Amino acid sequence: MTDKLPRVTADDAIRALERAGFYLARQSGSHKIFKNEAGTRITIPYRSGKILHPKILKSILKDADLTADEFIDLMR
Repeated sequence: MTDKLPRVTADDAIRALERAGFYLARQSGSHKIFKNEAGTRITIPYRSGKILHPKILKSILKDADLTADEFIDLMR
């Protein structure tokens, strides 16, 4: 179990979320909104090549109901 969140870009987070069953529902400016079959909505600020702030990643994981370990497994 790791308490430390990985340092990832928005592209990395999007790939992991897509593996978890989320799909791009729409985009509003630089924010991409993803949904899953249950209707859970996640917003990812998209800035190509930039590392997501750890607080933003923590919020994304909370909204997706994923732990840091589950997220790391989805990134592999």
